Amino acid sequence: MEFQEVVHRRRMVRRFRPDPIPVEVVDRLLDNARRGPSAGYSQGQAFLVLEGADLERFWAVAGAAAGSGVRLAPLVVVPMSSKRVYLDRYAEPDKGWTERDETQWPVPFWHIDTGMAAMLLLLGVVDAGLGALYFGIVPEEVPPFRAAFGVPEDHDPIGAIAIGYSDEARQSGSPTHRPRRPWNELVHRGQWGRSSSPND
Repeated sequence: MEFQEVVHRRRMVRRFRPDPIPVEVVDRLLDNARRGPSAGYSQGQAFLVLEGADLERFWAVAGAAAGSGVRLAPLVVVPMSSKRVYLDRYAEPDKGWTERDETQWPVPFWHIDTGMAAMLLLLGVVDAGLGALYFGIVPEEVPPFRAAFGVPEDHDPIGAIAIGYSDEARQSGSPTHRPRRPWNELVHRGQWGRSSSPND
């Protein structure tokens, strides 16, 4: 599939068929995700991959934000970020932030980089002819989620991605009742408020 088609077809799917995804497809999706950019090549991302009986445990402890149609997905990937990995990396001699002070970071790159890895996963899903839904793990569910799956304290889930074959007859969710914001509200050329449509 051409890249522009992948971008334009990407959307969130809220109802799945339970059909299993071939293992080689799952592995390709994860390989794509781990190729995302990371500050200092820190690579402070990790992915918990859940299928089969593991999904029952996941939905029991971390499924508050997902509807019943989402729970039919045969695969959930939980992308996680590790601030510690970034602080360790930037304390190395070539970076030299030996005090490991996270206030030196203008924004939390560990979360941003993990978000970019998640987007690569979402785009790969479209390219594979699948659908996906990114959803949050609500704060009160994070401790039982950690306990259920042995997630270390220095890795934070940034959400979860349900993946499978779409069972939606038509698009549902926010795009059906919220239009895309206009180009001139999103794109500012040279100065805030100065823009022009690519169709002008």
